[in-house]
Amino acid sequence: MDLKGVLSKVFAWMFVGLMITFFTGYIIATNPNMLINVLGSGFLWICIILEFVLVIVFSARKFKMKPITAKICFLLYAFVSGLTFSSVFVVYELTSVIYVFLITAIVFGVFALIGHKTNKDLSKFSTYLLMGLLAIIICTIINLFLQNNTFDLIVSIVTILIFIGFTAYDIQRIKFLSEYNLPEDNLAIYGALELYLDFINLFLEILNLFGKKND
Repeated sequence: MDLKGVLSKVFAWMFVGLMITFFTGYIIATNPNMLINVLGSGFLWICIILEFVLVIVFSARKFKMKPITAKICFLLYAFVSGLTFSSVFVVYELTSVIYVFLITAIVFGVFALIGHKTNKDLSKFSTYLLMGLLAIIICTIINLFLQNNTFDLIVSIVTILIFIGFTAYDIQRIKFLSEYNLPEDNLAIYGALELYLDFINLFLEILNLFGKKND
């Protein structure tokens, strides 16, 4: 399998997913009626649950489903994420969101390049990254009750470090999987989803640290 071709498809689909999410979120945020319907009711929880279901289903059947089904699942996930993402445009100034997006793109690009070029096996760090992610989830839940700003700052910094690690690891994993006889389109969508999640999580945490909120 041509690695260059696979990575081109991965980043193309990732970009499409990000644009769907951001534009959907922006459109919802600028329409008061739509915003109320999405964020002011139980519909928000339906979206969150659907996001989890789509990720679980795709992760379980990523190389077994038809390519068109994989693409539909990814695009649907990006769209549903955009519905919940609308809150970002409500809380933060648009210029701040754009600046942080560009900063995230640079950080993401640097560590994606490191993951692509390094000869060091990053799979040995995957367990530590997963353990760190689990710890972050637990700490985030705890801080919902504590509401400690210093604790929140520490959690954001650690989360950024974890997803920087995941970015490099996921790129290397895509390279590894491209050596096997897997459906190329499915691999491209799988890689796009993994990197999409890395990017979104990096973006949200950097925005939490440096984003300027609306008055």
